[in-house]
Order: sequence, then C-alpha cells, then structure tokens
Amino acid sequence: MQEENKRPMPVIAGNTATGTMKTIALASMMFDHMGKMLFPKIPEMRIVGRIAFPLYCWCMVTGFMYTRSVPKYLLRILITGLISQPLYVYALNHTWTEPNIFLTLFIGLMGLWGIREKKYGSHFWAPPLALVAAELLNANYGWRGVLFIFLLYAVRDSRKGIAAVMIGFCLFWGASSSTVSTLFGMELKPLFSLPGVGGILSAALRLQALSILAMPFILIPMKNYRMPTWLSYAIYPMHLVLLYILEKIFLH
Repeated sequence: MQEENKRPMPVIAGNTATGTMKTIALASMMFDHMGKMLFPKIPEMRIVGRIAFPLYCWCMVTGFMYTRSVPKYLLRILITGLISQPLYVYALNHTWTEPNIFLTLFIGLMGLWGIREKKYGSHFWAPPLALVAAELLNANYGWRGVLFIFLLYAVRDSRKGIAAVMIGFCLFWGASSSTVSTLFGMELKPLFSLPGVGGILSAALRLQALSILAMPFILIPMKNYRMPTWLSYAIYPMHLVLLYILEKIFLH
C-alpha cells in the first residue's frame, strides 16, 4: 500500500543541478547589472547577463517538479521578492511600478500549479490568467517571460524539446530587442549583409536572442553545488546591496 501511495519520480531531461545553475545565473546577473549601471560601454557584460533568466526559469521548473509543498515554495518566492524590491529600486534605479524578477517567477509558478492540479479546470484558465496578470502587474519580461516558463515545463522530459523551445523562443524574443552591433571591438553589421547567412545572423545577434547562451547549462548535466535553501534566496537581495555599494563607490 505504501508503494502505491509514493509519488513517481519526475522525469526531467535537462540539467537538475539547481544549486550550480543558480550560482551561474547569479554571476551572469551580476555581470548584467554591473554592465547596465557601471560599465554601459561594455556590451559584452549585458550579453553575459542574458544567461540568467532562462536558468532561473529552468531551476524553478525543476524545483516545482521536486518540491513537497508548492505553497511553501510560492511563499519563499513572494517573501524574497518583497524584501528585494526596495533594493531593486534603489540599486538599479528602477521605479516602484517596476517589480523585480521574483514577481515573474511567482506568477509563472502559480500558473504551473494550476496546470498540474487541474482543479475546477485550472489547467485551462490558469495559464492565460497568468499571462494577463504578468502584463497587468508589469512583471519583468511580461507575458513572454511567463510563457517561456510554461513552454520549458511542457518539454521538461525531452532534451530535443528543450532545445527546440530555447532556439525558437529566443529568436522570437530577440525580434523585439536591440541588435548587437559590436563584439569585443569587432563590427558585426557587415555580417548581416552576407549572402545566405546574413538574415540568420541578423536575427540571432540580437540582445535577447542571445539568451540561447543558457542552453548548454540547461541541457548538459553538471555536478551539483548544494547551497542552503536560505542562501539560495538571500543571495539575490545580497547582490543588490553589493551593487548599490559599488554604484556609490564608482559613480559618486
């Protein structure tokens, strides 16, 4: 009887070393934020920063599959987001109407919960409700970010599916973002006029399209660096405090 009541082990085709991926995502995010606030003339830092969001999304999908309590998982995300918001506003010069990334993750997780539980038809109404909520609440990355979470969840048991979602969605995402015109001092615009491949390069070398750089970290298994649960959440507001201090040192 006990065997029958056990939850089946989740099937996840990609990397499940969430501790390692969160560390990589945090380092990427630090580069991104430092590039935005302190070194705006170094575009490579913003490119490295594109790795962070897909990794956080994949970590959350993985965490959702393994967690014993979705409500507690949601509460941790909510508390971290609320604590981080004042730091996010002051460290990165955002306004109070611009929520940090944890709102996007919170809405995405709520949607995933509705998809899995199927209560009162929640697998039909929870996803579109989450997409609308992301826009109405001005969530970071908007409905696209939440949709990306849903797509990763849908293909979680297929490496080919994960790769297809990453490639397709990053190209779609990049279509509305700025073009990367230089890289390590080299002008890239002449490449866009090359016959046969110019159009592909033009679509691929857009800032948000370069989120595809996160794909190897999502697909390739890694040794997991286990960090305490409290640290995995505290590290986000901690990095904002560090950025605030660095900004005061460098810009004042």
